[in-house]
Amino acid sequence: MLIIIYSETNQHTIAKNLGRSEYSYYFVLKEYRPVLERLGRVVEVSDPDVEVDAMYRECQAQGEACVFLSFSPPHRTPTHYACPTIPVFAWEFSTIPNESFAGEPCNDWRTVLATTGAAITHSTYTVNAVRDAMGADYPVIAVPAPVWDRFAARGAQLLCQPRVPKVTLKIKGLLVDSRQLDLRAFGPAHLRKGTGIDFKAPPRERELVLDGVVYTSVFNPCDGRKNWEDMLSAFCVTFRKVQDATLVLKLTHHDAEEALTDILHHLYKNQPYVCRVVVIYGYLADADYECLVQATSYVVNTSYGEGQCLPLMEFMSCGKPAVAPRTTAMIDYLSTDNAFLIDSTEELTAWPHDPRKAFRTLRYITNWASLCVAYRTSYEVVKGDTECYARMSAQAVASLEKFCSQACAEQRLQAFFQQLLETPEASIAETSQV
Repeated sequence: MLIIIYSETNQHTIAKNLGRSEYSYYFVLKEYRPVLERLGRVVEVSDPDVEVDAMYRECQAQGEACVFLSFSPPHRTPTHYACPTIPVFAWEFSTIPNESFAGEPCNDWRTVLATTGAAITHSTYTVNAVRDAMGADYPVIAVPAPVWDRFAARGAQLLCQPRVPKVTLKIKGLLVDSRQLDLRAFGPAHLRKGTGIDFKAPPRERELVLDGVVYTSVFNPCDGRKNWEDMLSAFCVTFRKVQDATLVLKLTHHDAEEALTDILHHLYKNQPYVCRVVVIYGYLADADYECLVQATSYVVNTSYGEGQCLPLMEFMSCGKPAVAPRTTAMIDYLSTDNAFLIDSTEELTAWPHDPRKAFRTLRYITNWASLCVAYRTSYEVVKGDTECYARMSAQAVASLEKFCSQACAEQRLQAFFQQLLETPEASIAETSQV
């Protein structure tokens, strides 16, 4: 079988697309590829309109099965190819778009999914949302990006302890440390004093030393779903008088000034605090990323919803328990055994690509007081119950193996492809040409 894969962002454009819409689909494609290569020949294309159907016709002539996996949301998935097409997408809202808007029929995902005849997503939560719209028998499966093998191997080499002696990592880019920066430069305009940050200066290599109880979060600060404001304010309040608590924010974005400006203002306005907040904007080599994981006690997420959350999955695969809400995709792998869970409540919201901003779905709002409790309780475990921490660490690794290992992904995808390509009444080869 030939498996054609495509993402709008690729290895040549990822640097300039960090933080832009759908940029993370490229990372998912990269994680899928080793598994797909066990199931068939894999070819990544850069111009589907030119390449996909040409390859499909060659396969037809040779009697070889062929499928095109478009790593993109349904409204950005092409439906006009002769080649069977399957969207591979993440989604974190209670309903999928089920009406047309902005003059685009494809914004009604039901139209696209009916044409493709099948879909792959990353969580049980999204599978349920798709089937609510498409019917209980619609061919859709949950296959999260299989990151476990790579990160569990890293975790096995690290010291799986809640606290480690000082860890030093090198960063090429901007480094903000609340203990070294004059935060008055980021207050209201009429109160600003001191030296700010030259965002236009060439990036240079810097050293960061971490110790104590370290909480880490990796996210795009301009992604409105991430709710980093609650993460930061609750940390500063909970650990206002705690010297050895550190929050590390590793930012993923293409523009330093856009990524940092709002965070710097929030660092200012949450004062005073003796805890430490470190913001990293820049490249981390694999060795330094591993050092960050090693120094981390807990990985943190306070988002309104997740399609899967690759950073959370990666750190937990390395044996780092989480502080996070058990909602959306996180329902599949978070529990009280591997995380300090944050309460949340439902709130009406709009689909992110709907310019009308019409309330059609739900997101999940973090309970701020519950977040403070989770911070405080997790800190107490590190300081006073290393056996509990060790159990949670082991459970994080075991839970993520069941959720996002390559073996699980291979088994699910193989069965799914066999069902679609061998069962005439469910054949995507037929439905994709309707």
